Amino acid sequence: MSETLILDAPAKLNLSLRVLRKREDGFHELDTLMVRLPGLCDRLSFTLADADTFSCDDPGVPGDGSNLVLKALAAYRAAAGWFQPLAIHLEKSVPHGAGLGGGSSDAAATLAAVDRLNGDALGTERLMEIAATIGSDIPYFLGPPAARATGRGEKIEAADEPPKLPVLLLKPGFGVATPDAYKRWSTSKELPGIPYAPQLFPWGELVNDLERPVFEKHLFLAEVKLWLLGRPEVAGALMSGSGSTMFAILKNDEAATALIEAARAELDPTLWAWQGLIGG
Repeated sequence: MSETLILDAPAKLNLSLRVLRKREDGFHELDTLMVRLPGLCDRLSFTLADADTFSCDDPGVPGDGSNLVLKALAAYRAAAGWFQPLAIHLEKSVPHGAGLGGGSSDAAATLAAVDRLNGDALGTERLMEIAATIGSDIPYFLGPPAARATGRGEKIEAADEPPKLPVLLLKPGFGVATPDAYKRWSTSKELPGIPYAPQLFPWGELVNDLERPVFEKHLFLAEVKLWLLGRPEVAGALMSGSGSTMFAILKNDEAATALIEAARAELDPTLWAWQGLIGG
């Protein structure tokens, strides 16, 4: 085996996210359909070394124990008893606080990479158990590309992928703290004039119960959704996860570039944008 292993960690979209109730353990009972964004990935390299090091090309990513990559490494070592020092480098493309699962995907890639370097000692099922102890979204990234997640998000079942669909992602300069969105879910109210109802398609629906608490606090995201739904190029629009990324299903992939330009001109010139495909 090469001394360096490189893995991509793809982002995800929540096509539907239902919050069913608050559980006795403090988490929320969920029912969510997630799909990967194979064209939008972080990249991690793992090199056998004489001492552990972690580096990242994004200075905003913490390098301490709060980093999910390092949490995943520590959890793997505790489970497997494998303590080979590693130099880990993370190249970030998935933005933070975006509802795209970037940190969770990085953690899942770390578990997969370290197990591979350790001769696949634990296997996927055990890795998914470890992943669930680190974060609710992490097991998804070790499973199928389209999956329904239940429980607090850690119970994964394969789901049918939607057909190949062009998507556009828009994210403002601010992020959303996931715990805050869930904390305010039960007491939040819908904003007048903003559509929250499921958007129905032959392949499924777009709906997100976290839009209510997040839009209440971040009015701009509600404005982005309303703007997207008003565009003739857009078939549907939704917030992904707990935000702050808003995404649109487009009627054709040729519309994306002009739509990005219009969004920056009419909404916010600093919007981060990405266009690509989901499904298959």
